Amino acid sequence: MKHKNIAIAFFALIIALPAISLAQTSASDSINVFIKAKMQQRSIPALQIAVIRNGAIVKLSTYGTANLEYNIPATDQSLFNINSITKAFVGVAVMQLAEQGKLKISDPVSMYIDSLPTAWRNITLQQVLTHTSGLPDILDAEEQVLGHNDEAEAWKLVTALPVAYKPGEKFSYNQTGYVILGKIITKLSGVHFTKFIEDNQFKAAGMKLTRYGDSYDVIPNYAGAYTMTRQVGNNFVRNSKPGIAYIQFPVFFRTAAGILSTAGDMANWIIALKAGKLLKQKSSLDALWSPAILNNGKIGGFNALTNGYALGWPTVTRAEHPAVGPVGGGRSGLFVYLKDDLSIVVLTNLMGSNPERMIDEIAGYYIPEMHEANGFGLSPALKQLRLALLKQGFDKADAAAAGLKKKDATLNFNENELNAWGYQLISQKKAKDALAIFKLNTSLYPQSANAYDSLGEIQEMLEDNTAALASYKRSLALNSGNKNAADRIKALSAK
Repeated sequence: MKHKNIAIAFFALIIALPAISLAQTSASDSINVFIKAKMQQRSIPALQIAVIRNGAIVKLSTYGTANLEYNIPATDQSLFNINSITKAFVGVAVMQLAEQGKLKISDPVSMYIDSLPTAWRNITLQQVLTHTSGLPDILDAEEQVLGHNDEAEAWKLVTALPVAYKPGEKFSYNQTGYVILGKIITKLSGVHFTKFIEDNQFKAAGMKLTRYGDSYDVIPNYAGAYTMTRQVGNNFVRNSKPGIAYIQFPVFFRTAAGILSTAGDMANWIIALKAGKLLKQKSSLDALWSPAILNNGKIGGFNALTNGYALGWPTVTRAEHPAVGPVGGGRSGLFVYLKDDLSIVVLTNLMGSNPERMIDEIAGYYIPEMHEANGFGLSPALKQLRLALLKQGFDKADAAAAGLKKKDATLNFNENELNAWGYQLISQKKAKDALAIFKLNTSLYPQSANAYDSLGEIQEMLEDNTAALASYKRSLALNSGNKNAADRIKALSAK
């Protein structure tokens, strides 16, 4: 009987293995189609992706062109600049020093740096790491390092500036604190911060290709840096195709940005970090990934998606599938899903491609409920409305919303959230459903110029020009400065 059970179990495993492999292959193929469409839509020359599950890389793919000038294809060996994701490495480095007993993140920076301005002395390492310090920024208005990349001059200029706000008062992205952290890591470790990070993270995690560098350096297999915008006077003009971007990160600034890597190396770093190879104590990882709490008890971050900031790590703080999500240069991003066995790295060579905005959708190929088309990302109120509309029909949107409000008077259908959902539906090729949502928005918010402007756009898309013209006119009446409505009224009236 025992041998029979073993045989049955072995047979079951043999049958199950191809099914698991098939599921992963299917997800990978679907992701390929999705990514290629996004690359075309956003004019991304090259992209690398790595997906990690069960402590292993289950997908590692590269697409597109690393060098547009010479039409050189990107490969898995192509190096991408990860820009501010560098700060996540700094957070790990600080926690490694904490585990060695050399510092506490609650310590004031003045314990380790002499001759600081008086107003800086009580700012803590934690506040510096989380961009809640109030320090003046070492970048100027055009995002160039003060002092023309000269460290002594930059330090002299920034220390002469006043603090921006009381520490802990708000989140405000700031590079000065990371220059300070570089000084502290170098002092406490006894080696330059770049070597400390190379030895204790690059080498420890098996990141064989990862290095420091910028546009000035000659870097083998570099995927380059491209941008869709160029500066004309004080304005930035968007082009129809990518142009070359030039970025320098002086060595003293390379705690803020300056690491180049591959999706494969970044995946190995995440695997090593989660496996306890870089930080030995779980409490260190918890601290690393916990968003700062501001003086008002809230958290602060870049936007509605990366809405918090921990120790060098932006956070995606939400009830469903929370994550930590370092992003860099509008061109690179990675999400580690804290309650799911899933991490995703996406690197591109186009500034402004914002790959973090596609990572949740990629996750949906492994966790289907995370697909936008399945309602992921909608507020709890809109999720209720969506379920009601799936049953009753989107053409019953007004009645469905009224019915839900009758059951729960506290239910709030936010104007901006409804508007965003409408555009999501358009992207999902559900124009008639989008029309119903935009109509509902004007019904709920009859004094909103933006709601009528969006309604006009979908009506025009559906070639109902008479209705679109009426909506645009209503929008312009509510906001005489609405240029889009004025332009569309002129265009439609000429037909």
